[in-house]
Amino acid sequence: MEEKIVISGREITQEDINTAIFIVDNFGNFSRKELANTVCECLDWITIAGSPKVEAGVRFLEYLESIGEIILPPKNEKMAECARRAMKAIPITDRTNPKKEMTGNLSDYASIELKVAYTQGSIGLWKEYIERYHPQKYAKPYSSNIKYLIKCKTKVLGCMLFSGAAWALEDRDKWIGWNEYDRSQRLIYVINNTRFLILPWVKINNLASHVLGKAIRQISKDWLKKYMYEPVLLETFVDVENYSGTCYKASNWIKVGMTKGRGRQDRHNEYLSSPKDIYMYPLKKDFRKYLTGEKEPIIRRRG
Repeated sequence: MEEKIVISGREITQEDINTAIFIVDNFGNFSRKELANTVCECLDWITIAGSPKVEAGVRFLEYLESIGEIILPPKNEKMAECARRAMKAIPITDRTNPKKEMTGNLSDYASIELKVAYTQGSIGLWKEYIERYHPQKYAKPYSSNIKYLIKCKTKVLGCMLFSGAAWALEDRDKWIGWNEYDRSQRLIYVINNTRFLILPWVKINNLASHVLGKAIRQISKDWLKKYMYEPVLLETFVDVENYSGTCYKASNWIKVGMTKGRGRQDRHNEYLSSPKDIYMYPLKKDFRKYLTGEKEPIIRRRG
């Protein structure tokens, strides 16, 4: 890009343009405002208060449309809705513009971060990626949860979700050593890595275990900030028919047994699923004392 373009005080780079083109190509069912919001989220283009500069994002997208780089949905809401319905009718494989593969070693890339998705734009982007690329697709979390975008500067590398733990797991509960009463009172201090996605064009060596390590160090602080208490133990399930759990093993998660082939919240044997390996990771060395009532978990009082 030879011509210098400045919008709302930001000098637009070629990388900014590439990011915007990718978002419009992949999320064409979004409205103009939603697209602008998502672009600002990805580019960290925010106000001092931390809100996305949506109006500037819209001007940026309209500039790209004016020079023929993208096609935006119509401004008229009725026309835009028709366009969104038409877009949904097109198979994903026909409207996806795959990214250039990202390969190599971690040392080849700038600092990789876990960014909490909390605005409409970032949550929308997170949902689209999970629905499109995760084998279990998107399902609305039924309990407390934190969604992460895995980012390297403005590039999104993947997504993570942490949410409430499964109600009852025989092998897990035996490993913890708690009884039914303890579990009913303190299950909230166990949280589940419910979704973990590295985007298919991202093939960076050891990225998955590196991200898990970051999540282990970060999740307690983020959960305390959002829900006013700290979890003490992580769990996850690995579908052994399709995966070996390599990244969890490399990150020192502990395999404690297998599920019985029931849904995560199934108390009445109503929802069958395939058995999965259960992996746990203690966030505190003495997690059993917290889960059996010998110690009180950290709780931040409001006010």
